[in-house]
Amino acid sequence: MKKTIIQVVLIALAIVLAYLIWDSVKTPLDFEKERASRYEDVIENLKDIRKAQIAFKDVNGRFCGDWDSLITFVKFDSIPQIRKIGMLTDSMIEAGLDEKAAMKKGLIIRDTIKVSVQEEIFGKEYKIDQLNTIPHSNGEVFWLKQTIITTGSGVKVPVFEARAHNNQILAELLDEYEQEIINLNEQRRKNDRYPGLKVGSVAEPNNNAGNWE
Repeated sequence: MKKTIIQVVLIALAIVLAYLIWDSVKTPLDFEKERASRYEDVIENLKDIRKAQIAFKDVNGRFCGDWDSLITFVKFDSIPQIRKIGMLTDSMIEAGLDEKAAMKKGLIIRDTIKVSVQEEIFGKEYKIDQLNTIPHSNGEVFWLKQTIITTGSGVKVPVFEARAHNNQILAELLDEYEQEIINLNEQRRKNDRYPGLKVGSVAEPNNNAGNWE
């Protein structure tokens, strides 16, 4: 009887140990899958923010530092676009015409028109009011800032930065994967990397790059 009890206990312990080993492998894999999915959505938002900022700079000569102004710009402002009608043909070239001469004769048209920022860059149906909202964050917004950096050679460079912390991006996972999120943040800090996703930088010019690129 005693031997049977010991065997049952050992079997139970083996089952528990097997489960713990399986769970120690499965949990990180499940977390990584969930993290990657949420990162993908946030990266798409950051790419759209970059598009809006570049358009804003093309018109205003600087980047935008507040969401109300940036979203209003995309919704209601316009950007210049070259309208091209016609092109140089072989017969025009044989007649000694270049593009400028063909334009003077009215054979081709090249002029600048104004087009809606939203329709040109994002499309009419794009939900621009959600541009500043971090996906999966329960409504939190991206941190946003713009400034002017003077380089060592004295050149003034407009820069901007938009970012979201992992605690915001992974807010829906906090209850189930709290330790994994803590470990991820700590790993980023040890590697001197921002613990989240961001595009641009207000610390140094980086050509508006994202930290995922």
